[in-house]
Amino acid sequence: MKGKVEKYLEKLRSEGESIHFSLIDPEKLPHDLEKVAKQLYNSGTSAFLVGGTLGVTHEIFQYVLDVLGDFDIPKIIFPSNTNLVDSKADAILFMSLLNSDDLYFVVGAQVYSSLMVKKLGLEALPTAYLIIGNGGTASHIGKARPIPFDNYVLASAYASAAELLGMRYIYLEAGSGSPETVRPEMIKSIKSVVPNAYLIVGGGIRSEDKAISVTEAGADIIVTGNLIEENIDKAVSIIERIRKVKKRV
Repeated sequence: MKGKVEKYLEKLRSEGESIHFSLIDPEKLPHDLEKVAKQLYNSGTSAFLVGGTLGVTHEIFQYVLDVLGDFDIPKIIFPSNTNLVDSKADAILFMSLLNSDDLYFVVGAQVYSSLMVKKLGLEALPTAYLIIGNGGTASHIGKARPIPFDNYVLASAYASAAELLGMRYIYLEAGSGSPETVRPEMIKSIKSVVPNAYLIVGGGIRSEDKAISVTEAGADIIVTGNLIEENIDKAVSIIERIRKVKKRV
């Protein structure tokens, strides 16, 4: 059953909106989180993703959710492990790292946290998480076998399997700070086999041109994270630019 957050994203997509998520890593907080969040909100970001791979305590996680609670867009947990679950969020990317060699990241963590997610009343967004290219820290921690940037068929096969397993969101992760983002050709290939899935693309999106190329290739949602910490003005310009890209519905 679709909840409020999924219906919200569905509405944006049905109206042809290019959707943007601002990823806030609690371990790499901006100097003035409230000010930065306000800039992102005013520029038109569609939701806040909250999470990080390493060193995130529950206390700092809750602090971030408290600050972001002042803005009327969804706060979605981007979990690295089972400790990042909290009722102050609106939803959680309930993710399976499909190209991991470790069953814990494929299904173990999900089994461990599922009852907690339900008890807290979090809306779960069923998500296939796929590491592309080198994948950065997420690839190392998640014991992934990354899909090469140029292996579009393999990526499409994973995406098709995810859809057949009932996952409505497919997250292509090039890795935090990646020198390359997911290629438009891979995005087009995946969208040709799973046109109805929400395709999320993150990692390496550090310029307006890259953001536009990823969006125009068919990504439903793009994610920027490191850039928010390094150059908020550039991050804002990317959000404002992609918001002008209207997609076919």
